[in-house]
Amino acid sequence: MRETRAAAATTNEAGPPVITGREPGSFARGVLAERHPALIEQVREAFPYGPRQLRGLDALLYEIVHGVVEPLDPTAPDSDLWSARGREYFGRPWFEAPFLWSESYFYRRLLGAVGYFDEGAWQGVDPFGPFKRAELVGGTVDEELRSLDDLAGAPAHERATALLLASLWGNRADLGFRGPAGEAAPGEADPRLVADDSAILWSLLPPRAPATVAVVADNTGRELIPDLVLVDHLLEHGHAQRVVLYVKPSPYYVSDAMTADVVDCLRRLSGAPGEAGRIGGRIHRSMGAGRVEVRTHAFFCAPYPYERMPADLRAEFSAATLTILKGDLNYRRLVGDRLWPATTPFAELTSYFPGAVAALRTLKSDVVAGLDPRTLERLERSGRAWRTSGTHALIQVRARSAGPELSVPPRAG
Repeated sequence: MRETRAAAATTNEAGPPVITGREPGSFARGVLAERHPALIEQVREAFPYGPRQLRGLDALLYEIVHGVVEPLDPTAPDSDLWSARGREYFGRPWFEAPFLWSESYFYRRLLGAVGYFDEGAWQGVDPFGPFKRAELVGGTVDEELRSLDDLAGAPAHERATALLLASLWGNRADLGFRGPAGEAAPGEADPRLVADDSAILWSLLPPRAPATVAVVADNTGRELIPDLVLVDHLLEHGHAQRVVLYVKPSPYYVSDAMTADVVDCLRRLSGAPGEAGRIGGRIHRSMGAGRVEVRTHAFFCAPYPYERMPADLRAEFSAATLTILKGDLNYRRLVGDRLWPATTPFAELTSYFPGAVAALRTLKSDVVAGLDPRTLERLERSGRAWRTSGTHALIQVRARSAGPELSVPPRAG
């Protein structure tokens, strides 16, 4: 059996370096040293927490800045699970653990600090709920939803392209359905797209094909709304008979979508006038008819790449005609959170994935693969932080499994 780069990504001994926060000035270091402490303060101020929750948040803040990684309380129901996932990182500075692990563990610890999993008044209260709800309220979303009226009469192929790009760029806070300022003229390549396999994506979903599409969501709010609108288009124009929308089982990475967030976004759509309201109504009916199903899985909050997905989730993705993974974190988990050479073939890194897979991602971290050498040269010459600034994006598709000789056996995760 030939070893692929995807296989190499499953161990720390082979392949490019695993990303950590060790390097001063790195993106990962900034997240751990600056973004996470700031988030703790924001959560602290957003709720009238009691002394127990405030002590927990203060202790977590001190640990991140001055201490070492501590294990979960032994009484936590998932204490053994997290011990197995990261025993080797306990007692060491947060910056030394793999970035993917330390980010995931931070959010688990934050939920523990505010009593999200404990019996009591704060059980199940989303600490990021106020931030999510604030994004859905106000004139900006109203304007973006009104712009759907302009697309209602457009030819189907133009509407499909616009909605796919809206779903892609929805990861940026300053974009709606009209697209960002400075977009390319018709027929010209968009320099902000570092890779564009959209033609392959649509070729996998021809009209009137009996397709099932899996969409693994990223953020709620102004990203999830375009995702839902794209789902409606796939169903209305026969690109899919059924869509399975995967969301997180618990609060994660601040704005990651859960089932409650799907409901909030669908209500926002359904309550809007014009085309947005009609789309919301159709999605509501599609859910009732089983054509749109919302699912979740504990693995979506695990600190592992998709190469380690459990067998039941692998079987679900295998049954889909196409799996669309949204956002930066899903991309890191798809190809492996390593410093890959940017020209490493995307198809090789995803050869283990059970079926056709597409990544729709705005670049907001260091990981990237599958770039054309000329594109990479142009980006590097720009002198800009194109990997982490959110100014560039990609649509990458691996159309089919690479075959049994390149497959990677599933491992329990």
